[in-house]
Amino acid sequence: MLSNDNVRGIFWSKRSTILADIVLVIFLIFSVSLNARGQVYKDRDSVRILFIGNSLTYTNNLPLLVKEEARQIGVTVDFEMYAFPNYAIEDHWREGRVQSLIRDGNFDFVILQQGPSSQAEGRNMLIEYGKKFAELCRISRTKLCYLMVWPSLDYYRTFDGVIKNHRDAARINDAIILPVGAAWKEYFEITENFDFYGPDGFHPSQKGSAKAAEVIAEHLFSN
Repeated sequence: MLSNDNVRGIFWSKRSTILADIVLVIFLIFSVSLNARGQVYKDRDSVRILFIGNSLTYTNNLPLLVKEEARQIGVTVDFEMYAFPNYAIEDHWREGRVQSLIRDGNFDFVILQQGPSSQAEGRNMLIEYGKKFAELCRISRTKLCYLMVWPSLDYYRTFDGVIKNHRDAARINDAIILPVGAAWKEYFEITENFDFYGPDGFHPSQKGSAKAAEVIAEHLFSN
């Protein structure tokens, strides 16, 4: 006949074994979960981006510069660009082609580029048509981004309005803000050098587009 001490010893031995088994199972489940998440990330060899805009986007092939910038931080970017001279986001929406691109393209990000938009009409367009794009992006499981641009040198005084209206539109429509214009303005104020502008005082120089690509990659992939 077992003594009370022996019974207690057997009980605690079994209890310890059960506890150890439970801990092991939890550990294995947790490990599998981590591995599964890691494998998903590992197997995803590219991020897809749709750029929608005008000549401020296609000058110097900004999407390609973003692709090269992202590669330096270990991200592979696959992109499409839909940009035409003097197009506003209203023009893109009314034309109707971008809706199909967003629905069918399996994009991770849609980067929307409007003109400077410092005045009331441009602000309203950023917000109202941005809302249409944001709703479509939500349905398509992609994320809308606003590419904040810059005014021409002739209208440099409107810079603060450009920055504010883009930030407001992004906040209102729950979009990502890519603050290229703000980065340009900070550079100008520090250096008093306006070499981000090209010869026409509006379109970006190669250096200006390179800075834009740096800001975009930083805000999309470094956070």
